[in-house]
Amino acid sequence: MKELPTVQADGSSLDSGPPRAPQVASVKLMATLAIAGALAGLLIVLVFQWADPQIQAHRAAALRAAVFEVLSEPASYRSLYVSPAGLSMTPPTGADTVTAEKVYIGYDDAGEPVGYAVTGGEPGFQDIIQLIFGYDAGQGRLLGMLVLESKETPGLGDKIFKDVDFVAEFQGVTAPIKGVKLGAGTGADNEVDMITGATISSRTVIDIINHRLEALGTALEEHVPEPAPPTPAASAEEPSAGDEGEEGS
Repeated sequence: MKELPTVQADGSSLDSGPPRAPQVASVKLMATLAIAGALAGLLIVLVFQWADPQIQAHRAAALRAAVFEVLSEPASYRSLYVSPAGLSMTPPTGADTVTAEKVYIGYDDAGEPVGYAVTGGEPGFQDIIQLIFGYDAGQGRLLGMLVLESKETPGLGDKIFKDVDFVAEFQGVTAPIKGVKLGAGTGADNEVDMITGATISSRTVIDIINHRLEALGTALEEHVPEPAPPTPAASAEEPSAGDEGEEGS
């Protein structure tokens, strides 16, 4: 005898297979994705607008502190723009004041220039090494060096900023700097002992400084410093990240 299909109360057959999922119209699906994407994009923009000023302010504060450190705590300093014509307080025509190349000149309590702070960066063993150094153009010697950013190998390459003896070697060394293996130096004023086991990283630090001074050419030596900027009162508000004018202590 042929078996009859089982029929439910609503008239549907149990033998007809699982119920099919309802079809979603492609237009509706695309509209949902578009709305979700727009909301995500709006959220990203809002977060960026909120965070970017704080990031820029932090970078400006870090740079300000670094300038004071490599110039041995000057009374004040100001920004100078680099152009083919030399150094100037005004940016080159059409240049973005934020991204334009700059150096920083420091002044002592008497308003006399003490040196220039110069930034630079090049690939090291792991990633780009960013640093800043102080330079006395009159005597052709460095006043100090500070690594601003580095992802070099912990325990080896990171000694370029953790090894106080290596960092201290850049105080008073004459340029161009010559890197030598530890114990192989002749005692010359332009020699710096490289770090054993991290010669690539320490060599990069030396190359950055030499290349930046070479790129600036005679701009530092030929620059005639302007009068020192007025030193703001201790209660004065710190300049914002976008300020590119005079800087004080």
